Amino acid sequence: MHDPATQTLGLPVRAARALLSPWCRFALLVVLLACAATAVVLYEPQRLLADGWPPRVSGGAAVVLFAVAYGLCTSAFVPRPILNLAAGALFGSQFGLVAALSGTVLGGGIAFCLGRLLGQDALRPLLRARWLAAADHQFSSHGFRSMLAVRLFPGIPFAAANYCAAVSRMRLLSFLLATGLGSIPNTAAYAIAGSRAASPTSPAFLIAMGFIAISGLTALAVAWHKRGRLRLK
Repeated sequence: MHDPATQTLGLPVRAARALLSPWCRFALLVVLLACAATAVVLYEPQRLLADGWPPRVSGGAAVVLFAVAYGLCTSAFVPRPILNLAAGALFGSQFGLVAALSGTVLGGGIAFCLGRLLGQDALRPLLRARWLAAADHQFSSHGFRSMLAVRLFPGIPFAAANYCAAVSRMRLLSFLLATGLGSIPNTAAYAIAGSRAASPTSPAFLIAMGFIAISGLTALAVAWHKRGRLRLK
């Protein structure tokens, strides 16, 4: 005969296990990302940053606050180029680079941790296609080198790379280091362009925009060259 008290105590345990199951956690991740994307569409936080936020704050405190807001915005799918240009326009090329790069690492870290905690256990068993398994093996076995290459060549969306890395077995430290180092060239170019946006004919602005264009074309060329291999896998 079952003890009613034991059954009553077992209900919270079973409920907790169900809530902590991989698919429940993944559902929570989907809800969080959907809410973040909706907030971006409705409130356009990138406009606040570009228009001079934060108000009545200057110096290092403004740079820190901008970096935190930048990180939260990128984890909510705000495009990084807009924020990079805003950083350069607000703080100049040097401090703009510091703010944007700090925000990039912070935003990547937030997305990576969310994906690792809430999505990895549910999604890893689904990596059965050959190209998915190959990508997972690349990130898991050569995490730093692979993520460094992804960050150096624009083309792969920032959020997509974050969550792909989170589902793999890449270490967080390798991810953060590769994100920081690999994001320097393009982030610097955007920050310089933003700082010189008032004089679009200046050599610094033209060089920065030329670098952005060349890196983008290079990424397209690499993707076109690799397309055959992806079809075969």
